[in-house]
Amino acid sequence: MQRALSTPAFGQADLSNCEREQIHLAGSIQPHGALLLLTGADFTIVQASSNASAVLGLTGSVLGRPLAQVSNGLADQLARYQRRSQHAAPFSIRCQIDESAVEVTALAHRPPEGGVVVEFEPVWPASESVSLLADAFDKIVACHNLGALCDETAKFFKQVAGYDRVMVYRFDEDGHGEVFSESREENLEAFLGNRYPASDIPQIARRLYIRNRVRILVDVAYDPVPLTPRLSPITGRDLDMSLCSLRSMSPIHIQYLKNMGVGATLVVSLVVGGKLWGLVACHHYDRRFVPFEVRSMCGMLAEAVATRIAALESFLQSQAELSVRRLEQRMIESISSEGDWKGALFDSARSLLQPAGASGAALLIDGQVQSTGEVPGTRELRELGRWLDSRPSTSVWATASLGLDAPQFAPLAQVASGLLAAPISSSPGEYLLWFRPERVRTITWGGNPFKPVVIGDDPRDLSPRRSFSQWHQLMEGASEPWTAADQAAARLISATVADFVLQFRSVQMLILQDQLDQVRRQVLVSDQPLMIADADGRVILRNEAFERLMPSNHIHLEWLDDLAEMFSGAAEARVRFADLVARGQTWRGEVFMNFDTAAAKALLIRADPVYASADRVRGFVILLNDNKEQKAAALARRRFQEGLVEQRYMAPGPLATVADLEYHNLLSSLVENAQLAALEITDRADVALIPEMLENVRISLSHAAELLKDLLFRRNKIG
Repeated sequence: MQRALSTPAFGQADLSNCEREQIHLAGSIQPHGALLLLTGADFTIVQASSNASAVLGLTGSVLGRPLAQVSNGLADQLARYQRRSQHAAPFSIRCQIDESAVEVTALAHRPPEGGVVVEFEPVWPASESVSLLADAFDKIVACHNLGALCDETAKFFKQVAGYDRVMVYRFDEDGHGEVFSESREENLEAFLGNRYPASDIPQIARRLYIRNRVRILVDVAYDPVPLTPRLSPITGRDLDMSLCSLRSMSPIHIQYLKNMGVGATLVVSLVVGGKLWGLVACHHYDRRFVPFEVRSMCGMLAEAVATRIAALESFLQSQAELSVRRLEQRMIESISSEGDWKGALFDSARSLLQPAGASGAALLIDGQVQSTGEVPGTRELRELGRWLDSRPSTSVWATASLGLDAPQFAPLAQVASGLLAAPISSSPGEYLLWFRPERVRTITWGGNPFKPVVIGDDPRDLSPRRSFSQWHQLMEGASEPWTAADQAAARLISATVADFVLQFRSVQMLILQDQLDQVRRQVLVSDQPLMIADADGRVILRNEAFERLMPSNHIHLEWLDDLAEMFSGAAEARVRFADLVARGQTWRGEVFMNFDTAAAKALLIRADPVYASADRVRGFVILLNDNKEQKAAALARRRFQEGLVEQRYMAPGPLATVADLEYHNLLSSLVENAQLAALEITDRADVALIPEMLENVRISLSHAAELLKDLLFRRNKIG
């Protein structure tokens, strides 16, 4: 019986099960702030961090007090907040604690199980860094490639947040991360280009990075402050702290940072198309706190950067789609000029190879093979087609290490380590294939990813890997991985080709059916008596001239043997027909047909097999001629043949009231960035994705605008 996977509580995980640690149920906070859980119409405090009274400058316990006894102004603000629509992210309020006159920044949100969570942080002087946002937004819009965009992002975060090191961290298809851009102090070792295994960031943490997009750790050496009582009185369970800014970090993550020598972090999510594209990871080598205002600026910038990434990726995709549409047009023109579409795929290698970033491509169809670029031999291509037939059906199948997936193809590594395959019909062995050669390369990891666990003095002491020195791995037998964009381009091309295959075969069927109907009519009205039988000798057609030749009382003709019974010397006729069907032996001669009169009528018979291939008979044609009408019969045959030959060749909202041009310009920049992304997205040829992509842009803009509102509100209050 299979054991159920354990779901360790917060702080109870080790590296064997940290993937499932309930890090959102921390039950404690970082000590630089305080947390209250409120419920009821008067916002009664039912749960609090044990340092709440000290942080807020209150005497006695806060539990059981209405919020108005702590901060009447905050209670009024929350009452208005309660009447607003649900918010996915916390909103900020700058307020004063009545008893102590302590000024704090309060962050409020509604957890899913009910009540209101309020977090308190110390107030810091207003940051002038907000003036840098306008310049940052302008630079974001001006970036026309991903590298430049991420470099600008790292520089801005370093300038505004002030951390020692800022990295733009991008995830690949397997969840591994790469330091794509970096801005750091000169005395620090460079991490640019380092890769980190997917196991460094558990899936549950990745999901939280999407929900709570700005996370701060002020001091890795902090002592967690527990919640009192431990369980929420609202639910009787641990408080869901997914959206809490103060939430304690997993001890395993803390140890991981300590092993790196990091003292404080700020991590901001880059969410593109609803998925975690990457992170902006800020590291400091001492304790560091940045106020909510600065974190909000970073959050706004991250939303703008994610929107720009979506636009850039959409642009690249639209370029690939444009190439596919041009290819489709050439295929249409090829049908018009050459009667076939396949030549257009291979008249220019670039048009087929570039959209998927391949070095070679091949088409397997109708038992034939056509190729361009560097590809395996014809025999190996046919074997690949048969192997793909044995795999589960999918629109696109991709591998960067074909030799590992199918060892029989390992010898093809120099031209086909990477294979991208797409079926173009439901028939076996019909595929479009793209290839990439083996790329022997060295990958630099930030520490050995294959030795993540260290056993300390106590065998139960499992901690994250302690060495982050660069570790180099030689990769052989693999090509450059196929990206999502490569696979999307292959999917588009194969779908277009599949449409052409089906359309072309349908047209062929209609043409052949029309030709069959015309030939059938010509055969039926021919003056020459004719009978057609299938490969088994079953009669499938007799024309009118043949019927006129038959006696008025003739038997039903179902098989060739039935015709033999109508001849004088029926036994010999049966032998002749048997030789015709069994061995394809032609019969020429004279026969006498028995009529209902005394005299038998002399006829010439010609019986021939019709071959589909050298070893397969399609059927038989039987011609009968009256000797007296040989010339007429010859003329009829000529006309019949001429007919066949002839036939063959014929075939702004609340912000508008604020007289602050700087903030208006910031909002305009946000809107301009989103509009530009929307224009580039809607220019895509793939409209199915447009609604979803535009909705993601709208959500990002709305999120950024909400953050800007909070900044504006606080700026005006301070002013």
